[in-house]
Amino acid sequence: MMRLAHYITSHPERMHFIPFITAGDPNEETTVAMAFALEELGAQALEIGIPYSDPLADGPVIQRASARALTRGMTLRKAFRLVRRLREEGLQIPIILFTYYNLLLQLGENELSQMLSTGDIDGLLVPDLPFEESEALGALCRSQGLPLIYLVSPTTSPARLARIGQAAKGFLYCVSSLGVTGMRETFHPEIIAFLKAVRHSASCPIAVGFGISTSAQVEALSGLADGFIVGSAIVKEVEERLPLLEQDDTRSEAIEAIKIALTHKLLPEYKNGR
Repeated sequence: MMRLAHYITSHPERMHFIPFITAGDPNEETTVAMAFALEELGAQALEIGIPYSDPLADGPVIQRASARALTRGMTLRKAFRLVRRLREEGLQIPIILFTYYNLLLQLGENELSQMLSTGDIDGLLVPDLPFEESEALGALCRSQGLPLIYLVSPTTSPARLARIGQAAKGFLYCVSSLGVTGMRETFHPEIIAFLKAVRHSASCPIAVGFGISTSAQVEALSGLADGFIVGSAIVKEVEERLPLLEQDDTRSEAIEAIKIALTHKLLPEYKNGR
């Protein structure tokens, strides 16, 4: 939790960039290269999604990424080993694992506790686990010094938002639009009032996700949130370069093209690094 707190609270003068990638899409080497590329672009934390056969919170772009990764044999256990490799190779930014609850149940509490104890990851995000049913997993995470990241949306009631906001650690994930993940032109019409309410209730930094794909959207959120989470827009860039990313001799070229595309479409303020 110390690593996450350090990065998320540093540089308070600007919004923190929290990208999402799918573990093993289209292969482990691409995941490793993308993680370092995103760190170079100024990411303050990295969400790594664990591929799942029924990703209920994800739109078509990330669904396809999960399918590709599953075809290549990526699993939760392999993802933990992949994170360990990232640490061994020098990745510094916090890593939050984004996974569905069924995968954690299959792993079992003892093995999960052992994996969380390594210190390689910095948080866990489980979108299909309601806050009211999260106490056991939250206690397990706390025992290992990790936050369980909670989600709230514009339809979260004021009373529930107050409970979640006070319990939240690491950062509170604010869903900007109703429905599944995916690139969108506009946010929920009540986004400003929603984020102000979250700010009032939260005892930790807040970050906005679901639908962010342009620098104009990031700018619109400035002053309302501490960070912005980008998933589908990044995974789409990966999808558009699959043939290059599949080959060892062209992967670096594709990664560089993705960095350029993200800088111009999404991150103009990061052009000169952190």
